[in-house]
Amino acid sequence: MAKWITVVTAIVLSLVLSVSAFAAPGQSSKGNAPAEGKIQMQGDIGDFVPDEVDDPAHDPAIIRDGNQYIVFSTGILRDTEDPGGIYIRTADKSMANPWESVGEIPAPEWVKEYNPEHLWAPQVVKAQGTFYLYYAVSAFGTNNSAIGVASSKTPADPDSWEDHGPVITSSSGEVDYNAIDPHVFKDNGQWWITFGSHFSGIKLQQLSSMTEAEGEVHTLANRPGVEHNPIEAPTIYEKNGYYYLFTSWDQCCQFLDSTYKIAVGRADNVEGPYYDQDGVPLAEGGGTILLESEGNQVGPGGQDVFFDKGRDYLIHHYYDGDADGVIRMQIRQLVWENDWPQLTE
Repeated sequence: MAKWITVVTAIVLSLVLSVSAFAAPGQSSKGNAPAEGKIQMQGDIGDFVPDEVDDPAHDPAIIRDGNQYIVFSTGILRDTEDPGGIYIRTADKSMANPWESVGEIPAPEWVKEYNPEHLWAPQVVKAQGTFYLYYAVSAFGTNNSAIGVASSKTPADPDSWEDHGPVITSSSGEVDYNAIDPHVFKDNGQWWITFGSHFSGIKLQQLSSMTEAEGEVHTLANRPGVEHNPIEAPTIYEKNGYYYLFTSWDQCCQFLDSTYKIAVGRADNVEGPYYDQDGVPLAEGGGTILLESEGNQVGPGGQDVFFDKGRDYLIHHYYDGDADGVIRMQIRQLVWENDWPQLTE
């Protein structure tokens, strides 16, 4: 009998240990444990070597499809006859695992009327089993711009995307805003798009479908009194009953001379008004700085916020001070203190 009990005990213990291995606290059965802190990025995270390597990581946006993480970014800078399409890279099971560049989504023919040299600032969402990619089309420094949209069932495949043309357009003399830097999100069953860069600031509009916008254009944030109104790249993220508006401030795209930084405010309603941590309205220049240049990471911005495995993350680009300003991407865990986002190391 004692021998039989010992055998049964051993079997039960073995089963318990087996289950624990698959369901350890903080670990998903679909992949690795959630990444923590400032992730040590590996693999193809952005690089440039003239005539050899062009691996663009500007304005990264991230999704997860099953066990695969996918980052979309601004395309390779080429010319107006052959603009660089939105770029894709992937990592399996964990954002801390090595990233691998996949290539670019071909730029559709219609974008050439806006004279872009590449497509910018993508964002991807999933609706009813289909992924939708939103991207910016413009010539640098103008508001003759458009936000385009494409769809796919297999988002990591660059050739799978079907383009649907522009969702929002802007042009000098017709509107005072700039239709670039889209961010799309769902709130209480309604899809919204926020966008904007310089000119008259950050805007918000409803989507009547995943390929059409309609209704009033709301202003969410502005920096009056600051030359060129340097605010762009909006991201709205709902957490604990608040809506957080993340934006990028100041000078982008100047490599190691960039002064880009990430600011945040929050609201009780998606349409605002948004306030910073000191109570200053974002529409009047408010904004609490979340991240600015530190160490070798110069000019962080072009951010996206991402929920995964019970945690919140910020992804952004930066200019690498240890590599002559090469553009790379970084992912960091977001934590919350008194309902305000903080970064961890």
